[in-house]
Amino acid sequence: MRIIYLTAWLIAQMICATLANAFEIEEQKLYKSPTGTGNLHIISTADISSFEPILLAFQEENPNIDIDYVVASSAQTMAAIHDERAPFDLVISSAMDLQTKLANDGFAQTYVSSATDSLPSWAKWRNQVFAFTQEPAVLVVSEHAFRDLSIPNTREELIELLRDNPQEFWGRVGTYDVRTSGFGYMLATQNSRNTDSFWRLTEVMGRLKTRLYCCSGEMIDDVASGRLAMAYNVLGSYAEKRLQTMDGVKIVPMQDFVSLMLRTSIITTNAKNASAAKRMVDFLSMMETRPELSAASGLPAVQRLETTAAKGLRPIRLGPGLLVFLDRLKRETFIRNWQNSIVQNNP
Repeated sequence: MRIIYLTAWLIAQMICATLANAFEIEEQKLYKSPTGTGNLHIISTADISSFEPILLAFQEENPNIDIDYVVASSAQTMAAIHDERAPFDLVISSAMDLQTKLANDGFAQTYVSSATDSLPSWAKWRNQVFAFTQEPAVLVVSEHAFRDLSIPNTREELIELLRDNPQEFWGRVGTYDVRTSGFGYMLATQNSRNTDSFWRLTEVMGRLKTRLYCCSGEMIDDVASGRLAMAYNVLGSYAEKRLQTMDGVKIVPMQDFVSLMLRTSIITTNAKNASAAKRMVDFLSMMETRPELSAASGLPAVQRLETTAAKGLRPIRLGPGLLVFLDRLKRETFIRNWQNSIVQNNP
């Protein structure tokens, strides 16, 4: 099997010549099969380094399918499909609210198979949005920074720790910038619905000149380097994978509750290769039966048994409830309140 690495120039030429995109991509890679008879075009928020084991395993079972895999942020992925009608067959995203909106606005095909039927009811919506991973949002801390302090296990303990030790955490706390991160915005809005401590924690973090990020990976790297003492609401799957090669960094699931994000896929209504996209949806839906893929990618598969409540995990539910904070006025209000708390409070 040959993998073709595209240069930045070639990627730009391809985009201009074939996709005519205005949206921004972060990475792109073409997986050429030995006997390719059709292309599967995927746009995804998952890094190539994480998703490649899954793509290669799928291609082993489907050796006649070439895969063009494009990585973009959740906001840019939404723009590509919703605003620009870019010709992708499959959309894979961690932003559950934006995936729900794509389906709600008529951009997703309905699909039913034995594989999708086997998913739990909470892991799919309208047979158009299909979850294949369940990934926790966690606190990541530097053990060196906490050598003389107790690591908090709940949000109330975290608030108390930050209030009592401002000198230790000034400029050394990181979290998502919800103005630019679609996933960060979804996580923040859902947390605001789940706990009264959300806005108090946001204000405390704002007074400590909290650093704002687009991505989990950058936050984890800064904790590992010592620039940050902690990063809040980091995607646990990325943390687990990166921490395999990092010392002195610890993952802390909050004991009051752990938000569980579902990474999802949808088949677009304008898919040119819907058949291949359906095969990929089936493949992803059965990831629980391929534990080696979860291990290689660092993406934990959806668990069909209802064990999440016992572990304190709180899945973010697919469905119209996710659309509430996508309303323009509600979004503007939330962003304004968030900025007043975490940005304007920064001395």
